[in-house]
Amino acid sequence: MAVQLDHLIIRVNDMEASVRFYSEILGLSFEGSDGPFRVLRVSPDLTLQLAAWPTEGNEHFAFAMSPGEFERTFARVRETGIAYGDAFDRVGNMKGPGRESGARGVGKAVYFFDPSRHLIEIRSYD
Repeated sequence: MAVQLDHLIIRVNDMEASVRFYSEILGLSFEGSDGPFRVLRVSPDLTLQLAAWPTEGNEHFAFAMSPGEFERTFARVRETGIAYGDAFDRVGNMKGPGRESGARGVGKAVYFFDPSRHLIEIRSYD
């Protein structure tokens, strides 16, 4: 069996704002609570577990999605007024998408911050 990422714990400062962000903006399915965690489904084989542990942010999470889901997610980012950018170091320039390399090659990418100041990237491969 190949090694595969199963779940990822993300430290957040405001649990409810973070659940809303990841479910309403990114479109992840909220699956409820598991002990101290709020669980969101990324794919059949991967969950995010949000933990209400103080953080300064500064982590980077990149989410690959289909071209259609990318456009819908980017539209939600723009509609809600979230500052975004066309590169990881240009959040707030309100330009994009840019073209960046990822695990499967070069694709469209947009960057913005979650409520805890983690750098979020959404991307779609051509």
